[in-house]
Amino acid sequence: MSSSPSPLKKLILVIGATGAQGQAVIDSLLAPCVDGSPSPYAVRALTRDITNHRVQELVARGVECVQGSFDDFPSVESAMQGAYGAWVNIDGFTVGEQKEIYAGMRIFEIAKQAESMRHYIWSNLDYAFKLGSYNPMYRCEHYDGKARVAEWIQAQPSQDSEADMSWSVVTTAPYMDMLFNLMFGPLNRRADGTYVFATPVGDGHVPMLALSDLGFFARYTFDHRTMTSGQNLAIASDVVGWDYLVSTFREVTGEKAVVVTQSLDDWFANFDGVDKPVANEREDGDGSTSWRQNFTGWWALWRDDVITRDMEWIRRINPQGHTLESWMRQNNYKGQMKRSVLKNSEDGKTIGPVWERIFPTVGQAYGRFGEVIQLGNSYHLVMYK
Repeated sequence: MSSSPSPLKKLILVIGATGAQGQAVIDSLLAPCVDGSPSPYAVRALTRDITNHRVQELVARGVECVQGSFDDFPSVESAMQGAYGAWVNIDGFTVGEQKEIYAGMRIFEIAKQAESMRHYIWSNLDYAFKLGSYNPMYRCEHYDGKARVAEWIQAQPSQDSEADMSWSVVTTAPYMDMLFNLMFGPLNRRADGTYVFATPVGDGHVPMLALSDLGFFARYTFDHRTMTSGQNLAIASDVVGWDYLVSTFREVTGEKAVVVTQSLDDWFANFDGVDKPVANEREDGDGSTSWRQNFTGWWALWRDDVITRDMEWIRRINPQGHTLESWMRQNNYKGQMKRSVLKNSEDGKTIGPVWERIFPTVGQAYGRFGEVIQLGNSYHLVMYK
């Protein structure tokens, strides 16, 4: 399924195009320039399922969609042909850490062999284990896999010339848009209307990244090849602690809200499926680590402020970037849930809430009588009084 790109535009291959990140990157690449002139980029998307509704939407926007997978290397090689640049975001939740590391290295090698390839961007996450002095408390597979690939890429030459390939690394962060799901959003709304933001983060902070700001930095990196050659851009939108989160929510919405600090064990008990393998979307996922194990390390990183960001640099590069407040206002955020934000959630390939625990006074009747109200793609939590 394809829509032929203009030969006058730089063709960017996006791997991971149908996920939340890929869609934000594509939105930014296709957007007009600041002066209103047309974007200099066309987009080719590599996708496993060309019948997916997200793929159909991309085709309607003029994106060339080709079938393949990040670990089907012949399809990657074919998709690289004629591309000027590549944005590579591997979903480690599909295959696990070990296969992600190999695939990440192999895709870079394939890009180096593509005659047209000039700018390769690896979408990265922080090396949690290393930043935590290799303390197993901070072991987080879906972070460490990407970060090991990034360290290997940074050992390769970045050749910013008309005849060679340069590379850039963009180290992202947890999406601010995860406020639309139960990782960051309210777990409950009490009978008196109070929104409950339950978290194991304690006094720690999460450098949250609005998806629109991620898109900005993707475009910025492609637009500034020389400046970003051989660089690792560690990005975010705002550094969020939960007291700040709740106070901002109150200010923006006028609603009552509280923070409930939970232990990790208590927080995990809110969800069903946490002891299943984190890499279980496909049959060839390694299945070696459970969701609980992976996200125990993930939450520890934020609880102990292991990962930080240079917000002064970020604001200088992206002065129109979001704060938590501006994101809430732009998205008309009122604590609602949206399964469509993250593809794995939309596809039902993630953990689910234990409603009987979250709403103990309602119990099993909660789901049967439909207190989760769906309005379009939004889900609203409602309790009996």
